Amino acid sequence: MKATVAMDSFKGSLTSLEAGNAVKDGILSASSEHEVTILPLADGGEGTLEALVEGLGGLYRSVEVTGPDGKKVTARYGIVHGDTAIIEMAQASGLPLVKENDILTATTYGTGELIRAALDEGIRKFIIGIGGSATNDGGTGMLEALGVKFINGAPGAIGLKTLTSIDVSNLDSRLKESSFRIACDVTNPLLGKNGCSHVYGPQKGASQEQIEEMDMWMKSYAELTGKILPKADPDFPGSGAAGGMGFALKFYLDAELVSGSKLVLEVTRLEEYIQKSDILITGEGRIDGQSLFGKGPVEAARLAKKYGKAAVAFAGSEGPDAMLLLNVFDSYHILPDVPDCMQKEVAYENLKETVRAHFAGIDLTSS
Repeated sequence: MKATVAMDSFKGSLTSLEAGNAVKDGILSASSEHEVTILPLADGGEGTLEALVEGLGGLYRSVEVTGPDGKKVTARYGIVHGDTAIIEMAQASGLPLVKENDILTATTYGTGELIRAALDEGIRKFIIGIGGSATNDGGTGMLEALGVKFINGAPGAIGLKTLTSIDVSNLDSRLKESSFRIACDVTNPLLGKNGCSHVYGPQKGASQEQIEEMDMWMKSYAELTGKILPKADPDFPGSGAAGGMGFALKFYLDAELVSGSKLVLEVTRLEEYIQKSDILITGEGRIDGQSLFGKGPVEAARLAKKYGKAAVAFAGSEGPDAMLLLNVFDSYHILPDVPDCMQKEVAYENLKETVRAHFAGIDLTSS
């Protein structure tokens, strides 16, 4: 049997690659005659950098950049295929980097510094995950690091209040040679009740008064952008992602906003491996009915179905409407609830043994 293994992370216990290795060990424990290939799986959010760099044999780069609170932090980005940078916005501008977030002053400048560092290395292809941000500055910090001048502006969302004009004449010329693909699974516009300030501001510590003010300032920023970039559309789906970073990337850097899961599947060339395999093994820490909406394991299983290949999933737990997943998986299997199941070593052995039992034909609790 030729199996392709593409496991998403089991958050809090196993990375994508660790889960994949546990599955491989389980399969080979059942029979050493099986042929197993492991590929990384992620949805573009937390863990995507690690999954792609380690799963594809890439390289890490560490850079000192400006954190969301203006203090220096060490952030990593990756290089895969020798020519593509993998950047997680959260590495430089993420909420976990600050103990108490001040959303009015939080800046994306560090994310721009990561892009600039990759440009300095000769990279011109970028994949950027924009989940987990602490910011609501419309991506202005990132753009400033790349040469844009915001006249009478200041770092953070509050800088949009006093902004009078925008000068893009010194935007890094290397960006014209570059392509950006953004892992973005939200469709929020930039402004209004469904925009970044109202929807994501509270998660980043904003009060109701601040939310209303930031939305007003963001509208002014969008109007100023429209004067120099007539195609800039604050209603474009995903513009409100990551505190308006989606808007800045789309219209200033001509980025493409795409589904995170589908982007990862493309980068790993999972479809090619599935075509050459007999079965796909996938899964993640928890599955439920919501997994049908763009989650990595489901998107992987749909590729398997496209070629008439079996798709089997393993998960740490199941939630409401998990049975709906039988529309895409041939079967799914939930790991036994064992003591200390969140500890890495325990989780690894639990997943390995569950997979071994399945492929050895041993009685297993399953769907």
